[in-house]
Amino acid sequence: MTVQEHGRPYGRGSGSFAATVVLVGSLVGSAAASGCAAPPDPKPAADPALAVRGAADALTRAGTAKASTAMEMASGGTRVTIRGEGGYDFRRRTGHLQVVLPRDPAGKSDHRPITELLAPGALYMKNRGAGVPAGKWVRVDTTALDDGNLVTGGATDPAAAAELLRGVREVAYVGEVELAGERVGHYRGVADIAHAARAASPQLRGALAAAAKGFSDHAVPFDAYLDGEGRLRKVRHRFSFSNQGRTVAVASTTLLYGFGVPVRVVLPDRRDLYDGKVEG
Repeated sequence: MTVQEHGRPYGRGSGSFAATVVLVGSLVGSAAASGCAAPPDPKPAADPALAVRGAADALTRAGTAKASTAMEMASGGTRVTIRGEGGYDFRRRTGHLQVVLPRDPAGKSDHRPITELLAPGALYMKNRGAGVPAGKWVRVDTTALDDGNLVTGGATDPAAAAELLRGVREVAYVGEVELAGERVGHYRGVADIAHAARAASPQLRGALAAAAKGFSDHAVPFDAYLDGEGRLRKVRHRFSFSNQGRTVAVASTTLLYGFGVPVRVVLPDRRDLYDGKVEG
């Protein structure tokens, strides 16, 4: 598990959803998992809220995992889905995703996959937007985004998805279900972004604090699935916000599996960063 960083931050992100939700606004407007070892069967938690809040700590103990993401957006009768695949290191809070944009209304896919690197306070994207030279990376300061990168990158940072559950306000144990051949416990409830920001680990606190300021509604409904070791195996958050006068509903799903796999993230050198205007 190796992380190298050469580049340094430059600039800060925009303050409006219209500018910062770089994959959501334009797309909406234009338009089997397994672990390394089977964990014990889950048991109903005596305190469901405590179990859900502890999911982020259980992932840190697990170390690393493979990740699959899906972000579904709906506005004005239009629905699109952005999907991602990669890996995440929950101890270093770094990860990588290959994000695939949906086809256009004509059924053609002119979008190259976007490579995303996740790090504390930063999101790096390659093949992101017109006007960016080939091979260059765009760096976004996630602590300056109105959504804290819960939505902006087209995939919620897996650590942020788990840390958001620290802000659970109400939760109930739904029951035991099967997920990718394993038994997991299903919890359903509502998390509070502002509370999660206060309780989050230091690496994620700044991004969630930005989201708490940017979202008008701090309540985030969720469905979380925990295995017998308390690890988060799947979580689905439902966000909603106003973008250019329209309400956009977003359902972000993160699936975690293959715990313990090697995850290597090398952040771009400063000379490989692009600081010009990104179109689209």
